Amino acid sequence: MKLTQARLMIAVAMSGLVMVASLTTAGFNNGGGNRVGGVSIDPAGIVRTATVQENQELVNLLRAEVTAPQGDLNSAADRRLVSLGGLQKAIEKARQSGGRLPAEVRYMAGLTGIEYLYVDEKNNDIVIAGPAEPWTVSETGSIVGTKTGASILQLEDLVIALRNVENAREASISCSIESTPEGRKRFMALQRRMRLRPGQNPAVFESAMKEAIGPQVIKFTGVPTTSRYACTMVAADYQMKRLAMALVDSPVRELPSYLQMARNGSHTSNRNPRWWMACDYESLTRNEQGTVWKLTGQGIKTMTEQDVIAADGSTTSEASDKLAQKWADEMTEHFTELATEMPIFGDLQNLMDLTVISTLIVQEQLERDAGLDLAVLRDQESLAPQAFDAPRKIAPECSFIKGRNGWIVTASGGVSVDAFQVVHDQKVDAELESNLVATTDSDAWWWNDAR
Repeated sequence: MKLTQARLMIAVAMSGLVMVASLTTAGFNNGGGNRVGGVSIDPAGIVRTATVQENQELVNLLRAEVTAPQGDLNSAADRRLVSLGGLQKAIEKARQSGGRLPAEVRYMAGLTGIEYLYVDEKNNDIVIAGPAEPWTVSETGSIVGTKTGASILQLEDLVIALRNVENAREASISCSIESTPEGRKRFMALQRRMRLRPGQNPAVFESAMKEAIGPQVIKFTGVPTTSRYACTMVAADYQMKRLAMALVDSPVRELPSYLQMARNGSHTSNRNPRWWMACDYESLTRNEQGTVWKLTGQGIKTMTEQDVIAADGSTTSEASDKLAQKWADEMTEHFTELATEMPIFGDLQNLMDLTVISTLIVQEQLERDAGLDLAVLRDQESLAPQAFDAPRKIAPECSFIKGRNGWIVTASGGVSVDAFQVVHDQKVDAELESNLVATTDSDAWWWNDAR
């Protein structure tokens, strides 16, 4: 592909997804910044396995493009505060100079999560706070903290979350990877014809199974399909499925694949497990005045149920089996370790935080309370996110075992981000600290809490 001044196309890593994106002067020309080495998405939206060369080229690109943190940003902080009003000013300054957004803006001063939101009425501001680290490009091409390896929050995801709160109110935010009714029907018919001879490897049927199942379809609600947000959900969903079905080795010893757990179990051919990841916080609390909010908990849990496949390929749902539930519980329990080893899950965790905070701002009308208009973050013309090739279909991959009553071949999955429920379940905590730690520098848009 030729590079021209009019349109420079680059490969972009998406935590296992390698996509094509245009560099724009509007801001987010950061070369991606997530896990490398999984799949790629072509312009038609077809997902395939990425090559080692593609992954390495992308890591090299990112390392040449992502600037290292400077000054105090080169140190970790237990609590770093980021002014959304000041962040907007930093974005406007970069735009007026005709340059690209600096790394400290794109990576939100190195935040690895959000624990607090402050309504600063005195300074007409909204301030978010959480742990922060210097950022780096990892060996796998992710933007992670140098201290713990946690994924770094990205401005691009905040922009999408904030702009789509009302869309999420209507349709929720979700993605799912689904086989088609026609594919399920063909596969059920194939299963009835398959017979293994003693000692025969089930892999002899792999080609026929792939042809019968056909491509799986990717569906979205609530956010643009061409956004980094959407592609992160797909990548996390895809990698969860690969972990469960032993298509990729688990980097966490305590989390074996579901196939390992189910190898000697009973399985019915018309029932397959489904797993999805959803919001799960211990609490969202606020002080009595509604000026300080605290978000606690991991933010994500893995859920499961069974798809029951009818003769015509349609599906209904029923309660999960014990082994599928055990695998879901194990993934939830070891999610933090998994997110460090596979940063796509940390990126998804960050999406949950950013979406809850964005929903809180809109639902509780915190801009009005603070006297702050987040117009810059909402302005599509001045701050245009990268438009990725939207993932539409996934080529079938087979990892299977023969249970006592049928085949275990594949599983559907998804991601559900229901931030409105988290905000709805808020509680008042009279003990919640109400003092916002102010900066002594009036021009600073981020600072550390030294308490």
